[in-house]
Amino acid sequence: MKIAIASDHAAIELKALLTGWLREEGHEVDDLGPATDARVDYPDFGYKLAQAVASGAAERGIALCGSGIGISIAVNRNPACRAALVSEPLSAALAREHNNANVIAMGARLTGPDMAKACVTAFLTTDFAGGRHEGRVDKLSQPAL
Repeated sequence: MKIAIASDHAAIELKALLTGWLREEGHEVDDLGPATDARVDYPDFGYKLAQAVASGAAERGIALCGSGIGISIAVNRNPACRAALVSEPLSAALAREHNNANVIAMGARLTGPDMAKACVTAFLTTDFAGGRHEGRVDKLSQPAL
């Protein structure tokens, strides 16, 4: 699967770990930065990730920052993205199954490497259930009232 991954400076180590692991698992990973732990602004990298997913350059995205909150907000500014902040595998699976999430966000200061891998695995291996969820997900791409 083609996966885009981006972070801010607080999550650079977790991003590197997940990128290497995903490549070992056979995925094509596009690391959108940053390349160093120099201070950066998470919206810049969240927007980059959202554009990669929205354009089809990546099938799924992984967004990381200190808490996962800020970068998830940035990604969700793009109406083609459905980013879910997760901290354990059940939420990651339900984000796919019920919400057809195409991006997960995690906080590097809150989620350890093994738990992050478990979340990514659940996210990548769970299909969208469709059915009763389809109409609700369709509404997410419409302008808010």
